[in-house]
Amino acid sequence: MAKLILVCLAAMAAAAAVSAEEPPLVVGSVDLDRYLGTWYEIASYPAWFQRGCTGVAAEYGLRDDGLIRVVNSCHKDALDGKLKQSTGRARVVEGSNNAKLKVSFFRPFWGDYWIIDLDAEYRWAVVGVPSRKYLWVLSRTQSMDEALYQEIVGRLQAKGYDPARLVRTLQPGAAE
Repeated sequence: MAKLILVCLAAMAAAAAVSAEEPPLVVGSVDLDRYLGTWYEIASYPAWFQRGCTGVAAEYGLRDDGLIRVVNSCHKDALDGKLKQSTGRARVVEGSNNAKLKVSFFRPFWGDYWIIDLDAEYRWAVVGVPSRKYLWVLSRTQSMDEALYQEIVGRLQAKGYDPARLVRTLQPGAAE
């Protein structure tokens, strides 16, 4: 009987955890013209595809076919390390007011890119994915005021992200 109760409690806990894992809310709308351009990574959840990257930047621009050109770049292992670039494409998810994108670097696979926090002047943005496996804090400049960074990080827990997983990204001119 005790085993049955434990199994039932475990099942109830698992069900509660699943329902508590609602996808993160995105910003109300994004003006793509203002969002395009260069963004610098200030911090992120470590990702296998960015292992050893420093000086991380992403450049977004419109393509002739209406999609968005995405060029991610970083220097491997040091700021003066070998430049690594990946070019992909993105498309807006219909009905998302441009706050959700699908990004592809490897055909035919598309990944989620959700803008979950955004400065009114488009000076910084926070991008995540529904599973909360990946997260990026981005800025138009290679450094960010520490008080502003802490304010942004302070909002992440309410969005279901673990701020302790964030790792600062080494950028030229930023304090190490």
